[in-house]
Amino acid sequence: MATTALASEWKALSDRLTKALNLAVRPIFLAFQSERPEGVRQFDAAMSAPTPDGRTGRVSASCVFWVEASRDQGAFVTVPEDHGNCSVGVLVHGFGSLENVAGNDDVAALFASGWVTPEMVPTIPVVSTRPGAITYGRLEAVPAGVDPDVVMLRVNGRQMMILSDAVPGLRIEGKPQCHIIAVAKEQGVPAASLGCAVSRARTGMRPDEMTCAFPAGTFAEIVDQIEATAATDSVVAKYAADDARRFST
Repeated sequence: MATTALASEWKALSDRLTKALNLAVRPIFLAFQSERPEGVRQFDAAMSAPTPDGRTGRVSASCVFWVEASRDQGAFVTVPEDHGNCSVGVLVHGFGSLENVAGNDDVAALFASGWVTPEMVPTIPVVSTRPGAITYGRLEAVPAGVDPDVVMLRVNGRQMMILSDAVPGLRIEGKPQCHIIAVAKEQGVPAASLGCAVSRARTGMRPDEMTCAFPAGTFAEIVDQIEATAATDSVVAKYAADDARRFST
């Protein structure tokens, strides 16, 4: 499926996937662009006061935009400075290099805690080309003229079980949670994250939630696979439930 699909096609895929997995949170999209698209509202929360090391942004971390996008308020566009409070997000989304963020206080705190080491940072997948803007929104409401790069889901353990069977090559990753965006966009590989302490604290995601990121270009085929696997699981789950009744008292 080309990323230039019609909005109605994205909505149909969103509806099918939501039904197949019984999602509590609708799928969202991310579109990386060289400049702001016309006709999409700017995310306009107030910029935070700068920290001593100069970090500022409209939210505490880039992953917070996932939560904002899942709300039924239409798509919105962000620009690099909107993401500036979280150095990890700046690095992963291609807004700055390791050299740009290495001296920041939040990076120092992560190193000091042992959460990551300096040797680990260069291995984190990142977006290779600096975007001029990133547009977010529900997949069911992709604006005209916007081509998604990544589709993202928030899932529970049962839904992850289906995805792990349905999606060949699905990578199961850990921290930082946001790097699965870069894996899906740059490598064209579906990736899931168990989450990370930093992102969970900033987004308020539930303890049972995990995330998955899919390359938009192959998303239609992925939805086909998920529907088939979910249907099969329903059949065997019904059999198992019926069989288990023999042991009820």
